[in-house]
Amino acid sequence: MEHAPAVATQPDTLPATLAERLSTRTATMTIVGVGYVGLPLAMALSAAGFRVHGLDASPRRVTELAGGFSPITDVPSAELQAQLASGRFTPTNDATVLAESDVAIICVPTPLTPHKHPDTSYIESAAATIAAHLRPGMLVILESTTYPGTTTELIRPILEKHSKLKAGVDFHLVFSPERVDPGNTQYSVANTPKVLGGLTPQCTAVAAQLYACISGPEFVIPVSSPTEAEFVKLLENTFRSVNIALVNELAQLAHRMDVNIWEVIDAAATKPYGFMPFYPGPGVGGHCIPVDPYYLLWKAREYHFHTKFIELAAETNANMPAYVLNQVFRVLNRIGKGIKGARILALGVTFKPNINDNRNSPAMSVLELLADKGADLRYHDPHVPSLTLGESHSDFTSMLPAIVSLESSPLTAEELGAADLVLLLVNHGSFDIPFIVEHSTLLYDTRNATRGIDPRPEHVHVL
Repeated sequence: MEHAPAVATQPDTLPATLAERLSTRTATMTIVGVGYVGLPLAMALSAAGFRVHGLDASPRRVTELAGGFSPITDVPSAELQAQLASGRFTPTNDATVLAESDVAIICVPTPLTPHKHPDTSYIESAAATIAAHLRPGMLVILESTTYPGTTTELIRPILEKHSKLKAGVDFHLVFSPERVDPGNTQYSVANTPKVLGGLTPQCTAVAAQLYACISGPEFVIPVSSPTEAEFVKLLENTFRSVNIALVNELAQLAHRMDVNIWEVIDAAATKPYGFMPFYPGPGVGGHCIPVDPYYLLWKAREYHFHTKFIELAAETNANMPAYVLNQVFRVLNRIGKGIKGARILALGVTFKPNINDNRNSPAMSVLELLADKGADLRYHDPHVPSLTLGESHSDFTSMLPAIVSLESSPLTAEELGAADLVLLLVNHGSFDIPFIVEHSTLLYDTRNATRGIDPRPEHVHVL
């Protein structure tokens, strides 16, 4: 009881100081991790008038950014250069910038281990780095996608142990899930609603004030705690995983029944209520959908709860590259060729259209399966000039026994015509589909990109 006055009065004093700095745009921010999540956020905060440090452990990333080159499609280099010129944004690998920061936001990766367990090493390292410079009144926000309970059970103890400060009393602690959708030109950091949950109501209020500076208070969605906010992100991506898995399974059934699944989906989508269209493909990619459901799966086991439905969906999506391989075998077999030695030109290797991100791309998995079967592989992707197959990383363990390096081939009539099979894996907007169809002798379209060509030529096959 003797500590009650300190607990009661300190939160009333500290948030007011930070609130004033936020309202006058004099607060200093440090974004820990300036990649696909951190860089767009840093640009938005800098454009809102804040001084922003982009702290990254990669010297190459810091050098690129300092030189005005953005490696991320969603942040044009011109936008980066404008914020550098303003003097408000500074990329650095010097963690001492945290000592002068009012706000620290963690935007580092949260991958999976080879056993599909959460790899929290990046966020733990980021938290320890912040803790070494943490001071009273600071706001610490975790944006990296993770399992429910991470902020309070993992990050809070690290911050408190190293700093000797108490979360919710001496500093503010919040979880706010990133909602970055690479390549989405309609929704950005500025106009996507921001969910956030603080350790205390005052933590939530201060974070809400910060994010309102980017997009306005109407885009801020507070929830009751960090754990609810963490669960929100996993629900969003698990919802997508399950529905994509459903339509992927139905696509396989429709093929056996000689039913056009794409026509079925389009017709069902005309219903004005109770239905949302999802589309089949060679699998799911990126950092979210192939990863996030496993975070929920892993945490559920702690409560002796087995999420069979979620696990089945993840398994269904993970098996789609193998299904595409079987379909390639079937299509080639029609012209009397096997996969071994067949010249295959793959179109697109990113995990979604019109971006340069091939993290966990199902197209990469398809290429590795084809390479393992002895195919003579070529690929074309205007966003990825070169790639390497056979490299294992935390989210995907390669089954390819040897490293294969490839350079993007030109998309010419000669290259298309020389291929035994053209395999369309990503429907980039820059692809001239009629040109591709005209000059291919055999085409397997996993994205229904050829839907506008009617009648569809006999040499074109669709997933």
